[in-house]
Amino acid sequence: MKVSIVTATYNCGKTLRASLDSLARQTCRKIEHVIIDGVSTDETLQIIEEYIAKVDYEVKLISEPDEGVYDALNKGIKLATGDVLGLLHSDDMFASDRVIERIVEVLSSNEYDGCYGDIVYVDREDTSKMVRYWKAGKYNRKKLLLGWMPPHPTCFLKRSVYERFGLFDTSYKIAADYDFMVRILYTGGVRLAYIPEVITIMRSGGVSNKSLKNRILVLRENYAVMKKHGLPAFRALLVRTLSRIPQFVAGKAHRLVRGQGGF
Repeated sequence: MKVSIVTATYNCGKTLRASLDSLARQTCRKIEHVIIDGVSTDETLQIIEEYIAKVDYEVKLISEPDEGVYDALNKGIKLATGDVLGLLHSDDMFASDRVIERIVEVLSSNEYDGCYGDIVYVDREDTSKMVRYWKAGKYNRKKLLLGWMPPHPTCFLKRSVYERFGLFDTSYKIAADYDFMVRILYTGGVRLAYIPEVITIMRSGGVSNKSLKNRILVLRENYAVMKKHGLPAFRALLVRTLSRIPQFVAGKAHRLVRGQGGF
């Protein structure tokens, strides 16, 4: 199976090298990397060009104005030619060198339309410090009624899912990924396999948590998504918000056990 990885970039030179290196180290080499850049003005494009010169798989790069991260990701998904598509954000890293190999193993059969795993959030500056450990657990459609969704950065989906259900709704500024996951799972009945391993390491301090304004916006958009798809919005939003508390506790406990953060 050919796996396409889509990355959206914009002035992310401080974190991009670690992200690209985590993909370049993958043991599975049947990879296509689609990078959509929003005309960066820092060292981002230079880093990408250096990366393209050293890897042995195809990298497609487009640098042009876009209407935000979801618009950029939609462009990348349209350009991708793989059997399976996954996302690697410019400040994320794959947790091990075998992540894509593991994805291919799971999705080689027709039993599942996609898969997902666990995610770890680390300090934005010091990635050895773990902040939050999200152990996603097995998929159950009923969980969606309580605001649950798989960690979207860990999701790998077969091309047929995008062909059936379309792309991200760019009318959402922060919650288009949540809308997409509810659309394909709750409404569409897509079958996902759970891989009980950490798939992605994410730096904390993303767009949704960047400011109080963004935090309020994500709550409003999540509520709108729940109403749109017929979920019990108030209950689901409350449980979704409270469910993050154990993830921070788990992150702290994991640090204490291991004596360090990261993987």
